[in-house]
Amino acid sequence: MIVIDGTREENLHYKWRPDLKPIARVGDGEKFKVIIPDASTMQVRPGMGAEDLARADSTKFDAAVGPIYVEGAKPGDVLAVDILDMQVGDWGWSAILSFMGLLKGRFKDLLVHWRIGDGRAQAVGGFLRGIRVPVKPFLGVVGVAPGEGEFGMIPPQSFGGNMDNRLHGVGARIYLPVSVEGALLSLADPHASQGDGEVSGTAIETSASVVVRASVVKGLRVGRPFTMAPSRDEPGEVIATMGISSDLHRAAVEALEDMLAILGKWYGLTPEEGYVLSSVVGNLRISEIVDEPNYVVTLTMPKSIGEWMGNPR
Repeated sequence: MIVIDGTREENLHYKWRPDLKPIARVGDGEKFKVIIPDASTMQVRPGMGAEDLARADSTKFDAAVGPIYVEGAKPGDVLAVDILDMQVGDWGWSAILSFMGLLKGRFKDLLVHWRIGDGRAQAVGGFLRGIRVPVKPFLGVVGVAPGEGEFGMIPPQSFGGNMDNRLHGVGARIYLPVSVEGALLSLADPHASQGDGEVSGTAIETSASVVVRASVVKGLRVGRPFTMAPSRDEPGEVIATMGISSDLHRAAVEALEDMLAILGKWYGLTPEEGYVLSSVVGNLRISEIVDEPNYVVTLTMPKSIGEWMGNPR
């Protein structure tokens, strides 16, 4: 199994572009390991304070490991990315930054350090009064190259990127629309834990070693990412569609429209049936509301709905 070391500068990029040179090539369905730095790209270190974070180079935040060329991927295909294993570092950080977050400008800058171990994270220095947060790691950034243009790393886009969807942990299969030959997959922004919304602007940011498999799916045309993953809130797996837009209402509509399409294609439901089922069973949530100007709204549906179908009365 090849190992791609994202702590090396030559294996990182700071923009999404279709013409980036691949740092590695993998076969269709091949497993590989990626070592991924924290969201600050190794600028934040234990013992630092908020004043040190303020001096960090923000243009290097969320640097992505990649791009990785996947053999056989062509424009119009879909790349399925399986998160097979994820081991996070033994420390992490969270922050309040006055220029970002849902309540930006309300608080002074703050940098919080966390000890991570035995499935829990605990803030150091007495912050949060000893609360031990369950570690539920996932990747904040999973994306492929755009078909054209250049994009920053912070806002998510239709090709994926910084979606900050907490479903994207071990067991998740993330489907991404391919726009260039080889797909040019990149990964970044490991989180030890995060709630829906990431409201302060950061999760428990940490480093990680991740085992991934990338597979090419032919004949499945999608315009936006969607996911099949273990639920973080209840037993079983969910289908998760994601709307990505600068308008939250529009993002919610996109997530719903994509879910109706999946329910029709995979389960044979009419749009009306899918609409009602989404209303009575689906869960609509804000996955990310701080990566301006684009936000992510996710609609989840139990994958097991096919087992619920019986004869109509």
